[in-house]
Amino acid sequence: MPVAHAKAGSPARRRGAGGFGPKRRIEDEPREQNERFSAAVENMSHGLCMFDADERMIICNGNYVSIFCLDAEIVRPGIRFFDILQHSVDIGVASQTAQELYAIRKPYIDQAKPSTYEETLSDGRIVDISHRPLASGGWVSIYEDITEQRRAERELKEQHRRFDAALANMSQGLLMYDANGKLIVRNERFLELYKVTPADFPLGMSHHDLIEQLLGLGICAGIDIDSEISNTMASLQAGKMRSIQRHLADGRTLSIVQRPMSGGGWVATFDDITERRRTEERMTHLALHDTLTNLPNRSMFRDRLDQALGEAANLAILSLDLDRFKAVNDTWGHPVGDWLLKCVAERLQRCLRNETDVVARFGGDEFVIIQFNPKGAADAEILAKRIVDMIGKPFRDKGRDMHVGISLGIALFPDDGTDADTLLKNADMALYRAKSEGRNVYRFFEPGMDAMVRARRALETDLEAALPRREFELDFQPIMNIASGEIVGAEALMRWHSPARGRVAPDNFIPVAEEIGLIVPLGEWALRKACTVAAGWPHGLRIAVNVSAVQIKSGTFARSVISALAFSGVPANRLELEITETVLMDESDTVLKTLRQLRELGIHIALDDFGIGYSSLGYLRRFPVDKIKIDRSFIRDIDNRDTAAIVRTVIGLGAQLGITVTAEGVETEAQLEFLRKEGCVEAQGYLIGVPSKAADIARLLEARAASRQSG
Repeated sequence: MPVAHAKAGSPARRRGAGGFGPKRRIEDEPREQNERFSAAVENMSHGLCMFDADERMIICNGNYVSIFCLDAEIVRPGIRFFDILQHSVDIGVASQTAQELYAIRKPYIDQAKPSTYEETLSDGRIVDISHRPLASGGWVSIYEDITEQRRAERELKEQHRRFDAALANMSQGLLMYDANGKLIVRNERFLELYKVTPADFPLGMSHHDLIEQLLGLGICAGIDIDSEISNTMASLQAGKMRSIQRHLADGRTLSIVQRPMSGGGWVATFDDITERRRTEERMTHLALHDTLTNLPNRSMFRDRLDQALGEAANLAILSLDLDRFKAVNDTWGHPVGDWLLKCVAERLQRCLRNETDVVARFGGDEFVIIQFNPKGAADAEILAKRIVDMIGKPFRDKGRDMHVGISLGIALFPDDGTDADTLLKNADMALYRAKSEGRNVYRFFEPGMDAMVRARRALETDLEAALPRREFELDFQPIMNIASGEIVGAEALMRWHSPARGRVAPDNFIPVAEEIGLIVPLGEWALRKACTVAAGWPHGLRIAVNVSAVQIKSGTFARSVISALAFSGVPANRLELEITETVLMDESDTVLKTLRQLRELGIHIALDDFGIGYSSLGYLRRFPVDKIKIDRSFIRDIDNRDTAAIVRTVIGLGAQLGITVTAEGVETEAQLEFLRKEGCVEAQGYLIGVPSKAADIARLLEARAASRQSG
């Protein structure tokens, strides 16, 4: 808008002034000055308003009118200051009444002193008002809309607050250097990490001085200051982040990351990674070492072997396996077995010649050794003899002596193989020969040993073909109630009649079937066959079927059991599943859930071979069974006082827990009489009946039933 001026004439009057010459120039000069003044006022970036001694407006510019959203037709020269205030109230711009606004300004007007104050308008804008008195009375006010400036200041203040809060609460230490390498920011966490005070590291110190101070205070050691400064500068000048780890004198480790800033200088952050580093070291160690013995594991051993094959001229690979270790586990339990494995690991390490040789645990009771640069087979043989002798000595624990032996297979590099797989395979074949030839001995690999591997593969092939060829059969051994003398059921026993091999013992083919996964379909066949045979027996007689841990863990076992019962029509309460301790040792959700599901259907669960495992009582507590079967080895030695005491205890335990106790391997009347006297519920063995074909067991059951009726 054009500048409003109280003394300016109207355009018509100015046009009416005529004439030329000096008088015209004299008259034009004030006018031109006035126009220049008006132009200057109008082009000011701020609002301006001038008042005379009577508080009437002399002049204002467009920015003044715009800032307060005033009506230019109302706010004209001559208007009273109070009326302008009232106008701003009327149009809703002012946030207070005209009287309140005037009361704020009146002291400044009366005192005729320069002053500056702010006014907040109703729409939230903030106007800075600079009041300057005039010598002739009146005043000039300069108005500036500082809303954005105040917002920016608030934001900057909030940023500073957040920055300070972030610095104070950072888990990392932080230092910031300016472009001249001077320290300008340092947070509390940095001081905590280095355990120092602010006075130790004042702002303004250089990076060089800071490192020198760390060394001087004994916090760090071994830092080459010049090299450190040079590396930092090179990285920052290249615009790259630099990461280092610094080890402190107190054993802690800090991770330091230096990052360049766009405007010059850099930021360094500090993390205490002591625990993380220790955890990583532990994880790395666990990944490469056996958790029980702390020996290298299979993975680390392979790495060492691959490295050794590229460096050593000669190597001996010794594959080791403990003899009679299962007996220790079965007799004294797995904790004792674990203790024994640790002792064996320690003895094996003492047998090695130096730190170069490596002994690793592959799992279970299997160990492997790399002997570096032996002087031929003789050196490897000396080591093997030393190991056999050392492991053969008794292991004493809590007043008891445990005896185990060890068998070894030896393969030599490069004679017996030039790669890791071949050497390990050949050492294993030599070990297999050692165990088959009496155990507690060592054997060197010989080329003909692969015949044993071929024989094993042939057995697997024949076994896989046996099921579809119907080479398997079931025999049934009766189980008798001792008190009544009645046959209460029978156990199904698997038999393999191979056309080429003849009759193969279960101990020879069942483990192989488990290893190759054949036990699952074979077990399903046996279950269905046994239930079908039992369907023709007198009502109430139970059928017992042995179940492998592999079957139960297959995930389809429960379905196959239910299918066999449905197919045969045998009620669930007539089926008894015999499991061994190894099934319950798994304690997986799948195993326990499956067994509970079957038990809820009414199927009986029997724990076979009871007494030979250390943890049997613990398993009875965690998973209640319906029957426990005393292993035949106890019945065979029942004349021994200690053995008799164990049998008596197991029978009493069954009575207290409400669990049926069945004695296996009963072969004499004396054994049966002992069991009857002690209250054993059932007996099974050659005295009761030998394993028989389905037809024979059916006739036996019919004869027993007829005898009872005639009696």
